[in-house]
Amino acid sequence: MKMKNHGNNHYEMELDHGRLHVFANDEVFQSFEQRVYEMADNNLRIPRNLHMSYTPDAHVGIGTCIGTTAVWSLKDGFVSPSIVGVDIGCGMRVHTTSLHKKDIQDKGVRRELIKAIEKNVPTNERTNTNYADIDIMEVVKHGLKGLPESYIPSERWLTHVEEATFQFDHTYLEKLPAKIGKYAHGQLGTLGGGNHFIEIQYLEIAEKHQQLAAQWGLFDGQVVVMIHSGSRAWGARLGQEFTKVFREAMHSWGIENPDRNLMYAPVSSVEGQTYLNLMYSALNFAVSNRHMIAFGVREAFREVFGEKEELPVLYDLMHNYALKEFHRNQPMLVHRKGATRALPAGHFLNTAAYKATGHPALIPGSMGTSSFIMVGREEGLKNFYSICHGAGRARSRKATKELVTVDEFAQSLKVGTEEEILVNHRSLQTILDECPQAYKDVDQIIDSVVGASLADVVAVCKPMVAIKGI
Repeated sequence: MKMKNHGNNHYEMELDHGRLHVFANDEVFQSFEQRVYEMADNNLRIPRNLHMSYTPDAHVGIGTCIGTTAVWSLKDGFVSPSIVGVDIGCGMRVHTTSLHKKDIQDKGVRRELIKAIEKNVPTNERTNTNYADIDIMEVVKHGLKGLPESYIPSERWLTHVEEATFQFDHTYLEKLPAKIGKYAHGQLGTLGGGNHFIEIQYLEIAEKHQQLAAQWGLFDGQVVVMIHSGSRAWGARLGQEFTKVFREAMHSWGIENPDRNLMYAPVSSVEGQTYLNLMYSALNFAVSNRHMIAFGVREAFREVFGEKEELPVLYDLMHNYALKEFHRNQPMLVHRKGATRALPAGHFLNTAAYKATGHPALIPGSMGTSSFIMVGREEGLKNFYSICHGAGRARSRKATKELVTVDEFAQSLKVGTEEEILVNHRSLQTILDECPQAYKDVDQIIDSVVGASLADVVAVCKPMVAIKGI
């Protein structure tokens, strides 16, 4: 394996079947295990790859690493459900408030907020949606524009998002997996488990970007809400089904890969077109799910602080998808599995609301650590404008439970102090596998991205409340 160091946290690895770009500082780069390069080489066996990279949060996944950006031409390229992941459309959302940190410093106020949010946002896997009046099929067809008007607080909730509607050929809905509606029914506006969360945070604005932060309506000490969730059972069922479909197709075509979990097909194939179109239905479900979670959070804030709290959306974006984008004057299919798009000011792919400034790129930390609001730089072109999607796991859930104690987790959350990060779980043991020690150092991840000139930090988000699925 040959390596070229381009400087500025950018390495280029020449593997047996192609080139892999790695964006990481020295400390993070040295921490990568050999398996991530083996997985990249297996991915590069897919013909006609135009670009493949790892962001600093990259770690071993199923079929491909989380933290991968992989690009093929739409004309003669390939699509891979494995390089999208089963949580199709998983992503981030941030809403701002008029509140200052001091307004919710009192633990009693924060506990009241937790109670109100749990009333308005189902966090228990066995609890159904509060929005049974919403037609799921309208949502998967039209995204946010498929929601009843009563659930759209303002036009901003439709304009300050990566996409309000992901358009696709609705005739492909006839090929949906059996019982997908049964599994997804009752899940719209629900949080889900694992690493999904609702956090109440306060901002520290980066000195370099005070003016940009003000343009976005951000200020020092401001209370914001960050949401992390995806397409729930709708995307999961699609991911599972098309893993089987692609596996059978590859077998019939005589295509093999050393990694039996890596599935792919030509974009132009029946399998490729079916997956792409139905994947877009999951993206519509995902953005609508986060929208309805936010709607419930808004109701909770208004119950506690009065109806003056509008909670305008700052931005909503995804980090698990294969998106049709124009680069180098040609249509391409950009896979991002655990990678976030960060477009710079003036880029034509920006939503209209953020074309002049570039959009907020929302990067969560691990539970108990800082999250970040960033903005893309023009130099991001070298990585198709992809940056990290979070801290990235450093160890498995099982290993975390074996190595980390509840007391260590509690210390990370500053339990017993005035700065305690309150959680909605009665016992930290139940969410021990989501402790900060399970993840890489998010500060090193952000340093890698900034040092590679892919994006800049606009604001640091400090957690005050963390709400996890039960």
